Amino acid sequence: MNAAGIVCAPATAERWGDVVAVMEGCSYGRKCWCAYWYLPNKDYKEGWGPANAATLRARIEGGEEPGVIAWVDGVPAGWCAVAPREKHDRLNRSKPFAALDATPVWSVTCFVVRTGYRRRGLMRTLLGAAVDHARGKSAVALEAYPTEPGPKTGSADLYFGTAAAFRDAGFVEVARPLPRRPIMRLTLSPQAR
Repeated sequence: MNAAGIVCAPATAERWGDVVAVMEGCSYGRKCWCAYWYLPNKDYKEGWGPANAATLRARIEGGEEPGVIAWVDGVPAGWCAVAPREKHDRLNRSKPFAALDATPVWSVTCFVVRTGYRRRGLMRTLLGAAVDHARGKSAVALEAYPTEPGPKTGSADLYFGTAAAFRDAGFVEVARPLPRRPIMRLTLSPQAR
């Protein structure tokens, strides 16, 4: 994907340094490393920082490509986590975000944008790249668990993405287990219907 100096591509072992640059450029990203959805809470909290980075690195170096990176004018600037739902331990044990049906969905779980690159529309660009990536991997549907921002929305809530960005990308709300957290889905293949 290429738009206005922005290029996106899947996270691969060769691009690990670019993932590091994005995560290290965000205060919460350098602690979480998108391990939140992959690990039980105890392991996630104990891994805050380097161990969580090792979790993501192992997935990437194992060939999973669990997300996409955005470069702005050649600088690693953003990240979107996207992978098969079955890979996410915490998501699979979640009561509010329990699987809705037997559709083998992929999940868009997180966005990280480096300081200095925010408010440029990277979330929407990254989401488009995540859709393309999942489609390229033959995913039949994508699911997301974004935030519906309100007056007291904290910046940590925005890591999940905004419902408006997902609506604009063609996702539809299929459930609302929490007042400001819809489950949204995008069908990529007729098999998902």
